[in-house]
Amino acid sequence: MIPVGAVLETDERWRIIDRERGELADMLAQLSPEDWERPTQCDGWRVRDVAAHLTIAPRMSYGAGLREFLRARGDVNRMIHDTAVREGRRPVTEIVAELRATVGSRHLAPGTTRREPLIDILVHGQDIALALGREREMPVAAAVDAADRVWTMRFPPRPWPLPRARLVATDADWSRGEGEEISGPVSTLLLLLTGRTRSTADAPT
Repeated sequence: MIPVGAVLETDERWRIIDRERGELADMLAQLSPEDWERPTQCDGWRVRDVAAHLTIAPRMSYGAGLREFLRARGDVNRMIHDTAVREGRRPVTEIVAELRATVGSRHLAPGTTRREPLIDILVHGQDIALALGREREMPVAAAVDAADRVWTMRFPPRPWPLPRARLVATDADWSRGEGEEISGPVSTLLLLLTGRTRSTADAPT
């Protein structure tokens, strides 16, 4: 069991992020043209858009971020969506190459902490895998770290409302919240915390 409130050390977190980025790039490189066009749980995003999104933050400067923010008329969610879809129009070979190039990068998107890249690669890796009907194992300690960050996020603003329930992990010593209990693997709870309710509908309670 992973201890309550466990937070990965910075170096370990980056090692996991690098491994997850590399493994996801390997999977994407094997996809068919049809696979790249499959819709995901991210509204309006195909597999190619989600994959492209993962390449943006590690190379976005403050200046570029401000330009995109103004372009989206101050709507952060619109900015994230529009940049992903725009980058998703690139050839898939370029998207895979860009994702591989993020391995080893420690660059953070403007206004984010060192924990957001872990949330991004874990959750969006699942978005892609689920759209393809594939299983993608999520490291338990990493899922705990990411879930704890989502639960405590104040800035950047968390775009998903927290569930009105008590979340209890069955594979780690982690629980949060009050109300009716929802239990399951911490990876499932992380998806629930990030608005992936369709992925968690069958979680044990």
